[in-house]
Amino acid sequence: MSFSCNTCINNNCLIKKNLEHINGINLEIVNQKRAIAADKSKQFIMEGTAVNGLYFIHHGKIKVIKTGYNGKEQILRLSKDGEVIGHRGFGMGETYKIGATALEDTVLCHFSTELLKNILLSEPKVTFDFMHFYAEELNRSETKVKTMSQMTVREKVIDMLLYMFRKFGKKDGVIALEMSRRELADYAGTTDEQVIRILSSLKKEELIHTKSKQIQILNLDQLKKEISVHNFFLDS
Repeated sequence: MSFSCNTCINNNCLIKKNLEHINGINLEIVNQKRAIAADKSKQFIMEGTAVNGLYFIHHGKIKVIKTGYNGKEQILRLSKDGEVIGHRGFGMGETYKIGATALEDTVLCHFSTELLKNILLSEPKVTFDFMHFYAEELNRSETKVKTMSQMTVREKVIDMLLYMFRKFGKKDGVIALEMSRRELADYAGTTDEQVIRILSSLKKEELIHTKSKQIQILNLDQLKKEISVHNFFLDS
Protein backbone atom coordinates (compact mmCIF):
# COMPACT_ATOMS: atom_id res chain seq x y z
CA MET A 1 0.00 0.00 0.00
CA SER A 2 1.43 3.34 -1.05
CA PHE A 3 0.12 6.87 -1.56
CA SER A 4 1.89 9.55 -3.57
CA CYS A 5 2.23 13.00 -2.02
CA ASN A 6 1.74 14.45 -5.51
CA THR A 7 -1.77 13.06 -5.85
CA CYS A 8 -2.84 13.45 -2.20
CA ILE A 9 -5.96 15.61 -1.73
CA ASN A 10 -5.09 16.68 1.84
CA ASN A 11 -3.97 20.21 1.00
CA ASN A 12 -3.84 21.12 4.71
CA CYS A 13 -1.09 18.52 5.27
CA LEU A 14 2.19 20.25 6.14
CA ILE A 15 4.08 18.08 3.65
CA LYS A 16 1.53 18.29 0.82
CA LYS A 17 1.16 22.07 0.92
CA ASN A 18 4.95 22.49 0.80
CA LEU A 19 5.57 19.90 -1.89
CA GLU A 20 6.47 22.53 -4.50
CA HIS A 21 9.22 23.81 -2.16
CA ILE A 22 10.67 20.34 -1.61
CA ASN A 23 12.72 20.08 -4.75
CA GLY A 24 15.75 17.80 -4.51
CA ILE A 25 14.19 15.36 -2.05
CA ASN A 26 10.72 15.17 -3.58
CA LEU A 27 11.36 11.68 -4.93
CA GLU A 28 12.91 10.65 -1.60
CA ILE A 29 9.74 11.60 0.25
CA VAL A 30 7.50 9.65 -2.11
CA ASN A 31 9.74 6.60 -2.03
CA GLN A 32 10.64 6.48 1.67
CA LYS A 33 7.46 7.37 3.52
CA ARG A 34 5.33 4.38 4.50
CA ALA A 35 1.58 3.94 4.41
CA ILE A 36 0.23 2.15 7.49
CA ALA A 37 -3.29 0.81 7.97
CA ALA A 38 -4.73 1.15 11.47
CA ASP A 39 -8.01 -0.70 12.00
CA LYS A 40 -10.67 0.79 14.27
CA SER A 41 -9.62 0.69 17.95
CA LYS A 42 -5.98 -0.08 17.09
CA GLN A 43 -3.45 1.88 19.16
CA PHE A 44 -0.53 2.64 16.85
CA ILE A 45 1.41 4.90 19.25
CA MET A 46 1.97 3.69 22.80
CA GLU A 47 3.01 6.04 25.59
CA GLY A 48 6.64 5.51 26.54
CA THR A 49 7.69 3.77 23.32
CA ALA A 50 10.63 5.00 21.26
CA VAL A 51 9.94 7.91 18.89
CA ASN A 52 10.23 6.71 15.31
CA GLY A 53 8.89 9.73 13.39
CA LEU A 54 5.61 11.47 12.64
CA TYR A 55 2.31 10.21 11.29
CA PHE A 56 0.08 12.16 8.91
CA ILE A 57 -3.52 11.01 8.55
CA HIS A 58 -4.24 10.15 4.92
CA HIS A 59 -7.84 9.37 5.79
CA GLY A 60 -9.57 8.44 9.03
CA LYS A 61 -10.07 9.70 12.57
CA ILE A 62 -7.73 9.44 15.57
CA LYS A 63 -7.87 10.15 19.29
CA VAL A 64 -4.67 11.33 20.97
CA ILE A 65 -4.53 10.16 24.58
CA LYS A 66 -2.51 10.42 27.77
CA THR A 67 -2.80 8.32 30.90
CA GLY A 68 -3.22 10.09 34.24
CA TYR A 69 -1.66 9.13 37.54
CA ASN A 70 -4.77 7.15 38.49
CA GLY A 71 -4.68 5.21 35.23
CA LYS A 72 -7.59 7.15 33.73
CA GLU A 73 -7.31 7.90 30.04
CA GLN A 74 -7.51 11.56 29.00
CA ILE A 75 -8.27 12.40 25.37
CA LEU A 76 -6.15 15.39 24.45
CA ARG A 77 -7.16 15.84 20.85
CA LEU A 78 -9.25 14.42 18.02
CA SER A 79 -7.65 14.42 14.58
CA LYS A 80 -8.78 13.91 10.99
CA ASP A 81 -7.47 13.80 7.41
CA GLY A 82 -4.21 15.68 6.81
CA GLU A 83 -3.37 16.29 10.47
CA VAL A 84 -0.16 15.37 12.30
CA ILE A 85 0.12 12.71 15.00
CA GLY A 86 3.12 12.22 17.28
CA HIS A 87 4.56 15.73 17.00
CA ARG A 88 4.73 16.10 20.79
CA GLY A 89 7.42 13.45 20.86
CA PHE A 90 9.35 14.40 17.75
CA GLY A 91 12.59 16.21 18.57
CA MET A 92 11.73 16.43 22.27
CA GLY A 93 13.03 13.17 23.68
CA GLU A 94 13.46 9.50 23.04
CA THR A 95 9.91 8.38 23.83
CA TYR A 96 6.37 9.41 22.93
CA LYS A 97 4.60 11.26 25.74
CA ILE A 98 1.18 10.44 24.27
CA GLY A 99 -0.66 7.50 22.76
CA ALA A 100 -2.83 7.43 19.62
CA THR A 101 -5.73 5.15 18.69
CA ALA A 102 -7.81 4.90 15.52
CA LEU A 103 -11.49 5.76 16.02
CA GLU A 104 -12.32 4.21 12.65
CA ASP A 105 -10.41 2.33 9.96
CA THR A 106 -7.57 4.73 9.16
CA VAL A 107 -4.61 4.99 6.81
CA LEU A 108 -1.51 6.88 8.00
CA CYS A 109 1.53 8.19 6.16
CA HIS A 110 4.59 7.59 8.31
CA PHE A 111 7.72 9.73 7.94
CA SER A 112 10.75 8.42 9.79
CA THR A 113 12.70 10.71 12.11
CA GLU A 114 15.69 10.64 9.77
CA LEU A 115 13.62 11.53 6.70
CA LEU A 116 11.89 14.41 8.46
CA LYS A 117 15.19 15.78 9.75
CA ASN A 118 16.50 15.77 6.18
CA ILE A 119 13.45 17.71 5.04
CA LEU A 120 13.61 20.27 7.85
CA LEU A 121 17.36 20.84 7.44
CA SER A 122 17.05 21.21 3.67
CA GLU A 123 13.87 23.26 3.24
CA PRO A 124 13.49 26.50 5.28
CA LYS A 125 9.85 26.97 4.18
CA VAL A 126 8.86 23.58 5.60
CA THR A 127 10.78 24.28 8.81
CA PHE A 128 9.05 27.65 9.18
CA ASP A 129 5.59 26.08 8.74
CA PHE A 130 6.42 23.41 11.33
CA MET A 131 7.51 26.13 13.78
CA HIS A 132 4.25 28.00 13.15
CA PHE A 133 2.30 24.78 13.67
CA TYR A 134 4.02 24.10 17.01
CA ALA A 135 3.38 27.69 18.16
CA GLU A 136 -0.33 27.36 17.36
CA GLU A 137 -0.51 24.01 19.16
CA LEU A 138 1.11 25.50 22.27
CA ASN A 139 -1.31 28.44 22.20
CA ARG A 140 -4.31 26.12 21.93
CA SER A 141 -3.08 23.92 24.77
CA GLU A 142 -2.37 26.83 27.14
CA THR A 143 -5.69 28.51 26.38
CA LYS A 144 -7.61 25.27 26.79
CA VAL A 145 -6.07 24.54 30.19
CA LYS A 146 -6.97 28.03 31.43
CA THR A 147 -10.49 28.03 30.01
CA MET A 148 -11.46 24.49 31.03
CA SER A 149 -10.50 25.23 34.62
CA GLN A 150 -13.15 27.98 34.65
CA MET A 151 -15.97 25.95 33.07
CA THR A 152 -18.76 24.08 34.77
CA VAL A 153 -19.22 20.41 33.85
CA ARG A 154 -22.18 21.33 31.61
CA GLU A 155 -20.06 23.95 29.83
CA LYS A 156 -17.25 21.43 29.33
CA VAL A 157 -19.63 18.97 27.68
CA ILE A 158 -21.12 21.70 25.47
CA ASP A 159 -17.65 22.90 24.49
CA MET A 160 -16.73 19.31 23.57
CA LEU A 161 -19.85 18.95 21.40
CA LEU A 162 -19.15 22.22 19.62
CA TYR A 163 -15.53 21.21 19.02
CA MET A 164 -16.64 17.88 17.57
CA PHE A 165 -19.26 19.60 15.41
CA ARG A 166 -16.77 22.14 14.04
CA LYS A 167 -14.38 19.36 13.19
CA PHE A 168 -16.66 16.53 12.09
CA GLY A 169 -20.13 18.07 11.66
CA LYS A 170 -22.36 17.67 8.61
CA LYS A 171 -24.92 20.04 7.12
CA ASP A 172 -27.81 18.33 8.90
CA GLY A 173 -26.12 18.85 12.26
CA VAL A 174 -24.99 15.25 12.71
CA ILE A 175 -21.49 14.84 14.13
CA ALA A 176 -19.73 12.38 11.83
CA LEU A 177 -17.84 10.76 14.67
CA GLU A 178 -19.22 8.17 17.04
CA MET A 179 -17.63 7.81 20.47
CA SER A 180 -18.73 5.96 23.57
CA ARG A 181 -19.96 7.88 26.61
CA ARG A 182 -16.70 6.95 28.34
CA GLU A 183 -14.67 8.44 25.48
CA LEU A 184 -16.76 11.62 25.62
CA ALA A 185 -16.07 11.81 29.35
CA ASP A 186 -12.35 11.23 28.76
CA TYR A 187 -12.29 14.21 26.41
CA ALA A 188 -14.45 16.52 28.55
CA GLY A 189 -12.47 15.65 31.68
CA THR A 190 -15.45 14.39 33.64
CA THR A 191 -17.24 11.11 34.44
CA ASP A 192 -19.42 8.82 32.32
CA GLU A 193 -22.38 9.49 34.62
CA GLN A 194 -22.08 13.27 34.28
CA VAL A 195 -21.84 13.07 30.50
CA ILE A 196 -24.92 10.83 30.32
CA ARG A 197 -26.86 13.19 32.61
CA ILE A 198 -25.90 16.33 30.70
CA LEU A 199 -26.57 14.81 27.27
CA SER A 200 -29.98 13.71 28.54
CA SER A 201 -30.66 17.24 29.78
CA LEU A 202 -29.58 18.82 26.49
CA LYS A 203 -31.79 16.35 24.64
CA LYS A 204 -34.83 17.25 26.78
CA GLU A 205 -34.13 20.92 26.09
CA GLU A 206 -34.13 20.06 22.36
CA LEU A 207 -30.62 21.39 21.90
CA ILE A 208 -29.32 18.03 20.65
CA HIS A 209 -30.67 14.67 19.54
CA THR A 210 -28.95 11.39 20.35
CA LYS A 211 -29.41 7.89 18.98
CA SER A 212 -26.99 5.33 20.35
CA LYS A 213 -23.52 6.90 19.75
CA GLN A 214 -24.77 9.36 17.13
CA ILE A 215 -25.20 12.99 18.19
CA GLN A 216 -27.02 15.67 16.20
CA ILE A 217 -26.83 19.37 17.01
CA LEU A 218 -30.33 20.93 16.87
CA ASN A 219 -29.69 24.44 18.22
CA LEU A 220 -26.14 25.50 17.47
CA ASP A 221 -26.65 29.16 18.37
CA GLN A 222 -28.01 28.38 21.83
CA LEU A 223 -25.15 26.01 22.61
CA LYS A 224 -22.63 28.66 21.53
CA LYS A 225 -24.41 31.23 23.68
CA GLU A 226 -24.06 29.07 26.79
CA ILE A 227 -20.26 29.16 26.64
CA SER A 228 -19.82 32.52 24.90
CA VAL A 229 -18.57 34.09 28.13
CA HIS A 230 -15.40 32.00 27.78
CA ASN A 231 -14.82 33.12 24.18
CA PHE A 232 -13.10 29.81 23.48
CA PHE A 233 -13.32 28.68 19.88
CA LEU A 234 -9.68 28.08 19.07
CA ASP A 235 -9.87 24.46 17.96
CA SER A 236 -10.70 23.90 14.31
